[in-house]
Amino acid sequence: MARRSADGRSCEYARRVEQKGFGATAAAERPSAGTLGSRIEERDRHRFVGRRAELEFLERCLGEDPPASVVLLHGPGGIGKSTLLRELARRAQARGRETFFVEGRELPPMPDALESLLAGARRSARPVVLIDTYERMSALDGYLRRGLLPTLPARTLVVIAGRGTPDPGWFTGGWEAVATDVPLHALPVRDALQLLETYGLSDARAPAVVGWAGGSPLALALAAQTAAADSSWTPEEGAERPEIVQALIRRLAESELLGERLSALGVAAIARITTVEMLRAVLPESDADRAYDRIAALTFSEPLGDGLTLHELVRKALRADLRRRDAERERELRRRIVDYLYGRAGHGDPLLAIEMSHLIENPAIKWGFGWEGSVDYRIDDVQSADAAQVEELLAGRQFPEWWQLTRLFFDEAPERVAVARDRNELLCGYMVCMTPATAPAFADSDPLVGPWLVHARGEERLGDSVLWHDSVDFTGDRRGRVQAMLGMAGILRSGQTNPRFAYMPINPRNPDAVRFAQTLGAEHLAELDLELGNRRIECHRIDYGPGGLIAAQRAVVYAELGLVPPARPNGEVASSAEAVRDALRNFLVPRELARSPLAAGDTTEARAESVRALLRDAAERAFGESANEQLLQRVLIRGYIDPAPSHETAAYELSLSRAAYFRRLRTAAERVAEYVAQQV
Repeated sequence: MARRSADGRSCEYARRVEQKGFGATAAAERPSAGTLGSRIEERDRHRFVGRRAELEFLERCLGEDPPASVVLLHGPGGIGKSTLLRELARRAQARGRETFFVEGRELPPMPDALESLLAGARRSARPVVLIDTYERMSALDGYLRRGLLPTLPARTLVVIAGRGTPDPGWFTGGWEAVATDVPLHALPVRDALQLLETYGLSDARAPAVVGWAGGSPLALALAAQTAAADSSWTPEEGAERPEIVQALIRRLAESELLGERLSALGVAAIARITTVEMLRAVLPESDADRAYDRIAALTFSEPLGDGLTLHELVRKALRADLRRRDAERERELRRRIVDYLYGRAGHGDPLLAIEMSHLIENPAIKWGFGWEGSVDYRIDDVQSADAAQVEELLAGRQFPEWWQLTRLFFDEAPERVAVARDRNELLCGYMVCMTPATAPAFADSDPLVGPWLVHARGEERLGDSVLWHDSVDFTGDRRGRVQAMLGMAGILRSGQTNPRFAYMPINPRNPDAVRFAQTLGAEHLAELDLELGNRRIECHRIDYGPGGLIAAQRAVVYAELGLVPPARPNGEVASSAEAVRDALRNFLVPRELARSPLAAGDTTEARAESVRALLRDAAERAFGESANEQLLQRVLIRGYIDPAPSHETAAYELSLSRAAYFRRLRTAAERVAEYVAQQV
């Protein structure tokens, strides 16, 4: 590879780089003591916290037997990639290693420019090359692998930091032997609080600031600076402060948003997941496919489900900015999005409740029902060691009697239990939930939920019920992020995507739990309370109304917007087509089919079988002979008529991705619904 171009551009660029003071920086150029540069470096060193696991790995890469020679550090804007590179540079220099720092924002995408900047690295025995803001120079990806990096000394360490996930080329063609990727995640609470202390914020506002910042070092720093300048500032209003919003957007997204249409971006800032179908419905005047492609190309967007989502910090900032500049537009987009999601309610999408809850802003409701904690936590099945941990944690709360009621579910009905874990796999909470149809036999004798089941079965004519035996958050987080996920997990695991009733155990000494129940209009069924030890567990039941949970969620969003939701058509089922969709979802549940307006007969079984016969006939006749039509028919059969053990299993059997499977399942259900509606 030539060291310079024929016209000498590399040498000229390197000269200008040296004059301006940017580009590759060697260890010898560290600021002198007593200078402004040394003061900046000392403050930067003092404010570095956390990243223990990442630093431990990177220091091993500086050693004699490195696990990798090329480290691809990646994460969203503001997560601390540049700060980590600077700390690594200090540690490398302390070991006597020469460091060469390249800032992608200041480098044109010309191979010769980068080659000139790293000329010194070739003369160093064990150089450390640090490349930051790589998303600005990713056009050089192939050149780095083919031309530049192979010419560096054998004991070179190269660390490349960028927002996007690494190109697959780094893990093929032999590079997989020396390259690895290290994702950067949000700072844990302990490290976030420590970072705030370095900025002088350690008062009562600190925990709330940590919650608002979502583990982003950039957001923590901006909030700490705002708090220092304004002693009356509280983080609840942080997302609305113009200076914080503008700083976040400028640091995280401004360069990528130049010329971007704000309508489509506004949808992505409001919705949890944005799809082409959503853009098409919410912005009928736009080119949905093109808008989706533009958003997908942003470094702060990533795939999620069958669509894409924005990094949470950027999403918050963009939404706050949209609301500040055009509040009416933001309100109208939120209304259109909730109407679009509500319109999908007939498709039986199990994740619809999550999408709807994302649009609710009332903190009292979000405490017990939501999915925002999924950034740091996940819902998981019960593992063998979980029962002992839960017993120990409950004993620590001086409530051992409760474990005596709970342990039977862990031992004999683990499918009714779900646990929450953090990124370190620590158990952070658990829930026990059931419906009258899925409750294990021993639950009828349970002193808490047994009477609830009797009560719920007496109300079956009005709709489905979901009953929580337990929902315990061990984190102590007042925001209730784990608590909210446990509440949502109960719905997702119950099999009832749109229940009418929710029975909840409420501790009257927990003000957040009481506020949650009261805000949703729950009725305290005092006759179903339980006295256990020295505590009382109250039974509160939410009646979501004839439209079920989904209609109630839309009503909450409309109320927050100051609007009245459109009335449902007469009857619990809006139309024959909606009745078909309901019947497909409940194909194996006789009592549900017997309640269908499509049913005929005098007994529960006869009425249920009449609906099954109608649907089987429709499934046989509603599809054509083409390969695509036959695939739709097979999807319908394995999804509803002769269902696989799970939708994931059905997708696997049919060689479809999860997203493609659910799209075809919705299409097939609509086809059958239209066919039956025409016959009716």
